[in-house]
Amino acid sequence: MEQIAGKAVYKGIALGPIRVIKDGGCQVRRERRKDTEAELARVKAAGEKAHEELQRLYEKALKEVGENNAAVFLVHQMMLEDQDYLESIENIICNEQMNAEYAVAVTGDNFADMFAAMEDEYMQARAADVKDITDRLLRCLGGQDGEDYDFSEPVIIVARDLSPSETVALDKSRILAFVTVEGSVTSHTAILARTMNIPALIGVNIDIDLLKDGTEALVDGFKGELLLNPSEERKIQARAEMEKEAETLALLMTLKGKEDVTLSGRKVNLYANIGSISDLVYALENDAAGVGLFRSEFLYIGKKELPDEEEQFAIYKQAAQNLAGRKLIVRTLDIGADKQAEYLKLPAEENPALGYRAIRICLTRPEIFKTQLRALYRAAVYGNISIMYPMIISVEEVQAIREISARVKAELAAEQIPYRDVEEGIMIETPAAVMISDELAGLVNFFSIGTNDLTQYTLALDRQNAELEPFFNPHHKAVLKMIRMVVENGHKAGIWVGICGELGADPLLTEEFVKMGVDELSVAPSEILRLRRIIRQLR
Repeated sequence: MEQIAGKAVYKGIALGPIRVIKDGGCQVRRERRKDTEAELARVKAAGEKAHEELQRLYEKALKEVGENNAAVFLVHQMMLEDQDYLESIENIICNEQMNAEYAVAVTGDNFADMFAAMEDEYMQARAADVKDITDRLLRCLGGQDGEDYDFSEPVIIVARDLSPSETVALDKSRILAFVTVEGSVTSHTAILARTMNIPALIGVNIDIDLLKDGTEALVDGFKGELLLNPSEERKIQARAEMEKEAETLALLMTLKGKEDVTLSGRKVNLYANIGSISDLVYALENDAAGVGLFRSEFLYIGKKELPDEEEQFAIYKQAAQNLAGRKLIVRTLDIGADKQAEYLKLPAEENPALGYRAIRICLTRPEIFKTQLRALYRAAVYGNISIMYPMIISVEEVQAIREISARVKAELAAEQIPYRDVEEGIMIETPAAVMISDELAGLVNFFSIGTNDLTQYTLALDRQNAELEPFFNPHHKAVLKMIRMVVENGHKAGIWVGICGELGADPLLTEEFVKMGVDELSVAPSEILRLRRIIRQLR
């Protein structure tokens, strides 16, 4: 039994086989091979395996995201059978007597460069498809499973870290726990773990290249430990702890249907933070009164191109309908910093957290912004949708947003497309927004305080830097004073004020937030019933 320490970002116990997600890309060696027939046979076998993987992916995507979005896997199947592509591989193997991996890699690079150099944007986009099928073919040649994250059994995910696009791709129904070498308490992996109510460890000092899929492991989110090949005694103990946790959860479930009201009658709305339609299941299971943060950027990442108006409209409409009248607050596109979409071609930045992101992209690329607003106003016909805008630092930004939204609604009216006006608010996550919150309050319907970024910018500490965690104090007096100031200024203007950052789920601060007058706490779905218990005991 090997025991490795880590930092728990969500408590709990998990026992099961590990699945290692390694950094993308395959290292290819250039080797001379005289038996060209054998290399050609390897390419053919790898192609058949890749074709089967893509067919499975297509069938899975067809059920989950519909025919239009699943079509990319059919395109990849056809590209795998492209004669020019296959003849190039065959030519390198036969004429140069090179190994199959080298022939595939060179062919992939050549074809990707060829597409990228074309003037037509559609053809340029095919370069990414060529790279994708080439990487898949190389993995199959190396005997590796395709990186489709479609697990046949529940697994413990082990990775260096997970990008936002990878968290989108994961089959969440089969994840027992997360273990990462890097990451922070506010990383996407940590947020996903809290959303799903599963244990997670970060900062685990382990060489993932030496780990094998299927190794039995135990994740202890209470002690902050990862145990590889745990002893029978430790497994028995773990199962007992898991049963105890299940009993605690069952007691919390008795609070479903109860009001979020203090003993003195103070009402606090408990909403859920989600990143996708599938996360709505967790919000509803935990009896959320609504969704206080729908991270719409997850519609944009992990894709080849921008989602169009109809695709976004369908998702917002479905979410609103599923909530059956409960509030759905959608945060507009918050790409940038640690969340990237390659097709946007955002410039590299030395300090992306302070750079070209969120509302700054929307205001400088208004066509992207207008497409999202059109979809939201249309979807609002089918439910209780509100919109909030991130990373605001000035009155002028809010005025510019209002001008764009007015034009969007005028266009919809002229086209006789049904839409509905909605409640619109802003996120308070910069010290600048805090200091002028008295002015901003008169322009919007609500404030939602994003404590993750507000803490980062107030303390001048990168929240993604694990080495700075000893200095990262979300309970800092300056942060709490800022929250109080925002609540007071919001209430003076007659608008409601909520918190949608991770601090909203901190049980040590729940009573203080209620005393401040915070109207809403939007947290990971798994935290809702725990906070309900605390709120119902407050006087």
